[in-house]
Amino acid sequence: MRHLILGAAGIHAADQLLLAALPLIGGVVLHLEPQAIAALVAMPGFAWLIASLPAGVLVDRWPRRRVLLLAAGLTLGGLLAAMLAPDARALGLAALLGSLGTVVFVLAAGATVPVLAAREGFAGANARLELARAGASLLAPVIAGWCAARGLGMLALGLGALGAMAALGGTARLTTLPPPPAQHAPILAGLKEGALFLARQPLLRSVFGCALCWNFGFFAWLAAAVPFALHVAGLSAAETGMAQAGYGFGMILGAALAPWMLRQAPPALVLLGGPGISVLAAPLLIGAPGAPALAIGAFLLGFGPMQWAIAQVSLRQAVTPPALLGRVGASLQLAIYGVRPLGALASGAAMAAWGPGGGIALAGCAFLASFLVSAFSPLARLRAMPG
Repeated sequence: MRHLILGAAGIHAADQLLLAALPLIGGVVLHLEPQAIAALVAMPGFAWLIASLPAGVLVDRWPRRRVLLLAAGLTLGGLLAAMLAPDARALGLAALLGSLGTVVFVLAAGATVPVLAAREGFAGANARLELARAGASLLAPVIAGWCAARGLGMLALGLGALGAMAALGGTARLTTLPPPPAQHAPILAGLKEGALFLARQPLLRSVFGCALCWNFGFFAWLAAAVPFALHVAGLSAAETGMAQAGYGFGMILGAALAPWMLRQAPPALVLLGGPGISVLAAPLLIGAPGAPALAIGAFLLGFGPMQWAIAQVSLRQAVTPPALLGRVGASLQLAIYGVRPLGALASGAAMAAWGPGGGIALAGCAFLASFLVSAFSPLARLRAMPG
């Protein structure tokens, strides 16, 4: 697992630095309008719409090590291209390329955990992977804010490229992975098989609905938080980055506590708590705009949803046949991440009509919808992980 975790740490460092740097480069370096910043932020999300299902096929058919190496290479190429981008359009396209690698890596890593860990160790293994993402999420906004405040936004992208190189080094050492089960069905039939399993499995179907609403809200929040902080709360770029680091703190604490929570409490509590805690973030920021409110709101969005993420991945690994892990994961990832650009673009439209507060309010409504979907689903009655 340690080589997989090293690869995950590198890929998430690259991804989180890219996500943190994009709105700051757009607002501080390129002086874009809020709607243009929202469009720029939406570009990485399109990677999940484009690549999730093809990546699921690759994960189920190709050797996992080869897929992980391909993913790290794509991310490295995207970060290098972003550093050389002459304008916002080229920067967005480079961000899209870099995020394609993250799509593939996350799916391949999730399908590799059952190979490296026993069933009872799924939650712990997933938590260790998510701690790598949490650490990157903690440091990335601080680093990106510091760089942007000094007119060095592209330096943050360069550091992200170093993370992608570390991912290449870690995954290159995964030399003992067994090949995936043989797949003989045509590609389209294989994709249909994974989607039908997801549609017919009531627990995973409920996770899909919750993820759809929450991630729409998360990118609505991400697109609006920086314009809100800069233009409403009057924060500097460095202060905004520091406040957004609360997201990483929340993720680290959530990932550290998730295995204990899943041992001590019914999974239903964790699966409802993630979206439920998120509901508090938007009214907190609107009601008390400033660095503390932004930091606390970001912390809430990291803490509860991180525990939710570990619980839902462990649930998916427990109920999905090994031969379908890549494709079922891809269908879920399509909801978890593919809807994000739509959230960012909708947030841009809301900001155009009502200002940055409109984008924050839209995010809050989406978080509330994600909680209601979970509360009125079989997830609310889940007392133990399926055996």
